[in-house]
Order: sequence, then structure tokens, then C-alpha cells
Amino acid sequence: MEKNPRFTLAKINLYLIAAGFIITLTGFFLMSGSTTVVEFNPDIFSQRRITVGPMISFFGFLFIIFAILYKPKSK
Repeated sequence: MEKNPRFTLAKINLYLIAAGFIITLTGFFLMSGSTTVVEFNPDIFSQRRITVGPMISFFGFLFIIFAILYKPKSK
């Protein structure tokens, strides 16, 4: 693993942070829905928006924390 004095994190850390960011965005995408202000939409209480989306976003944030703290093994 080559060390670059300009960056604090290694390249693998940056890839892991990017993966965590994608996981978090996926969770936010699952929580989103249509924007109908005129009529009530019962789909806002769906399992995907209430449970699945927030859990995936939470795990994405946890993965980002792990990615920042991950220390690659040196050779």
C-alpha cells in the first residue's frame, strides 16, 4: 500500500466511503415518493418508506463510519 502524504485516508477508505454513500442514497431513494399535496396518499405509510428505507440509510451511515475508521493491513 503506497502512502501519499497529501491524504490522511488510504485509497481503500475512499472506495468504502463511496460505497457507503451509495448505500445511504439508496435508502433515501426508497423513502422518497410522490409529492401530491392535493389528496391524501396512503402509500406514505408503506413498509418500504417507514422501515426498509430508514434501515438501509442507517446501515449506510454506519458503513461510512466503519470506512473512515478502517485501517488497511500493511505488507
